[in-house]
Amino acid sequence: MITIHLRYEIDAEKLADFEEYGRRWIVLVNRLGGNHHGYFLPSEGDSDVAYALFTFESMAAYEKYRLAAATDPECIAAFELARSTKCIRRYERRFLSPLFE
Repeated sequence: MITIHLRYEIDAEKLADFEEYGRRWIVLVNRLGGNHHGYFLPSEGDSDVAYALFTFESMAAYEKYRLAAATDPECIAAFELARSTKCIRRYERRFLSPLFE
């Protein structure tokens, strides 16, 4: 199992655009074989940092998702939303191995 942790630096003035971006990706990741654990938006503290977590059964499953997302019209539209609104300034991606009970 592999969990992807994304740390976003967002434009705090465009939080509504980022929320729409996140809502789209939750559905898309789940549709394309992952398990999205949600987006975590600014509340108290930093106003321009958000996080997302999603899990795939393996790195191979994640790579399959990445290939599918590159040509999926809804994924392309979600990428375009972020690009056109500039709600995301930058992001970092980490791959983690979860430990459960």
